[in-house]
Amino acid sequence: MSHPLSYLHDQLEGWKREGTYQRLRVLESEAAAESRFDGKEVINLASNNYLGLTTHPKLREAALEAVRKYGVGSGAVRTISGTMRLHMQLEERIAAFKNVEACVVFQSGFAANAGTVSALLTPDDHIISDELNHASIIDGCRLSKAKIHVFPHKDVGAAEKLLAGLDEAPGRKLLISDGVFSMDGDIGPLPGLVEAAEKHGAIMMVDDAHSSGVLGRNGRGTIDHFNLHGRVQVQVGTLSKAIGVLGGYVCGSRDLIEFLYHFHFASAGRGCRLPGSLRCTGG
Repeated sequence: MSHPLSYLHDQLEGWKREGTYQRLRVLESEAAAESRFDGKEVINLASNNYLGLTTHPKLREAALEAVRKYGVGSGAVRTISGTMRLHMQLEERIAAFKNVEACVVFQSGFAANAGTVSALLTPDDHIISDELNHASIIDGCRLSKAKIHVFPHKDVGAAEKLLAGLDEAPGRKLLISDGVFSMDGDIGPLPGLVEAAEKHGAIMMVDDAHSSGVLGRNGRGTIDHFNLHGRVQVQVGTLSKAIGVLGGYVCGSRDLIEFLYHFHFASAGRGCRLPGSLRCTGG
């Protein structure tokens, strides 16, 4: 009898024949401008560590001190007993940096985008999205099951036309764009998009993952770069690009963040039936 996963071997062999089989490049040193990959000393142009913070002496020491004080894990999902003061301090500092009321941290920027779009909208709502938006935005749009309307890259006029066509349609509208687009590195036309969103009563959301640490005062991102504070309702960012570590975050009003706390964190802790049934589906 053949192994039930034997088809995976066949697929791998097929990729090898086609020349599309991927081998991981193994980093054998710290993630610096000059790194050691696959036994070779190379100039690393593929890293997200734009500012060299991954190896900054103060961050090394802070990380070591946190491990000494708190250990290496929280021991639970955040709504049970897994929220530490460190989490809250991080969210408070990011919110102050981004000049917003509140912030919530996710496991990754991808999760922040996908989780936020899918949480805010329903199948009755509408999303107006740039055709080159990041894959995490696209996944969030699909998960929400909202109606998706795509406009040509950076075409403010086309985005506004889509919004205008939805003025009489039921449901909420979300206009979403990258701040800096990940593949080409071009800057989104946020002033025009914000004006269009305000004109047609849409929620404005910006993924600022690739502009943080690069644009705006002290790297605050495109919202600061264009002085759009208070006019973008949902800001998404990441800690795994210029910041050099891991995680993502969403910034906005206190109500937005409280809603996301309840939508995501509360659901993660549901389903526990211990000790009666010895079954737990949460966390």
